[in-house]
Amino acid sequence: MPRAHAIVFANEKGGTGKSTTAVHVAVALTAQGARVAALDLDHRQQTMTRYLDNRAATARRREQILPTPAYRALTDQSEVALADAVAEMTADADFLIIDTPGRDDPVGRAAISLADTLVTPINDSFVDLDLIGQVDAETFKVKRPSFYAELIWDLRKVRAKTDGGTVDWVVLRNRLQHLEARNMVRVGKALAELSKRVGFRVIPGLGERVIYRELFPKGLTLLDTGAIDNVGMSHIAARQELREMVGGLDLPPASSSGQRDAA
Repeated sequence: MPRAHAIVFANEKGGTGKSTTAVHVAVALTAQGARVAALDLDHRQQTMTRYLDNRAATARRREQILPTPAYRALTDQSEVALADAVAEMTADADFLIIDTPGRDDPVGRAAISLADTLVTPINDSFVDLDLIGQVDAETFKVKRPSFYAELIWDLRKVRAKTDGGTVDWVVLRNRLQHLEARNMVRVGKALAELSKRVGFRVIPGLGERVIYRELFPKGLTLLDTGAIDNVGMSHIAARQELREMVGGLDLPPASSSGQRDAA
């Protein structure tokens, strides 16, 4: 069978919505009928694991069926353990979602080198943009790529040498403001310039909404409108954002066997 498509969420800066986005993508693909495995590399915080634990608990408590991927946390932080976990979890999966910790370490780098789709969520600010590229203080023009962009470039070369595979690097603009603020326009222009120099795509992510914080304790996502109390227009708008984001990732279709299992 074809190997699972690996989607790796990576950003060395915390607070960008990385784990929340990873969970929503994993659940969205599962709800579409794909066979999804989710691997949490952040053995300290385990945000993705705790999110999905909460989801499983809600499903049991309410006796509801909530589409949930197979998931686990990697407690043994070694590259050998990572390779073993990946082999085990992708044996019968269409997609493997990997959530990396918000720091640089050998296991995180090894995970990035496995990516078919690499997703780097950033907040819409020059603080987060600095992770990828340095910007002139006066003109806001990009001066040079930053250390993280160089790291990704090197790891993409490792992937190419290993199996000839290519990495689709997607920078996800999370927490976009709904008003066309001057800072938002400047960040957008800088990202567009950097994307040509470094080689990534930019797509809109999840907006700045309180509802994302409210969903975590129950492990719910914006696709679970039937399980969310007092669904309003903000939930519907956010759900559409999620659908557009997943579509923007431009992922391959799940295997026909996965679709049959879901049916």
